Amino acid sequence: MVIKPLTRVGVDLPIGGSISANRLPMRDDYIKEALTVIPDANLLINVVSRRVKQLRRGNRPLVESLEKLESEDVALREVIEGKISYEMAEA
Repeated sequence: MVIKPLTRVGVDLPIGGSISANRLPMRDDYIKEALTVIPDANLLINVVSRRVKQLRRGNRPLVESLEKLESEDVALREVIEGKISYEMAEA
């Protein structure tokens, strides 16, 4: 299975929205680590995008960082450190 690199644009682009040319990709090391926690890339995208929306609405991060991180990277760190979880809906 080939996993294409995720980018901020791919995670938080609203339907019908425009792509900002100055957006940088998320940190590859965070993506690789998060994929060990949630191996399904599509599921990881959904978890991260929902958390990014919460962070942008003002929810406080569950992880601390000495460096300034974008909300996408904060969400990935939260996944890596087991601070957020998900449940699959039953059919």
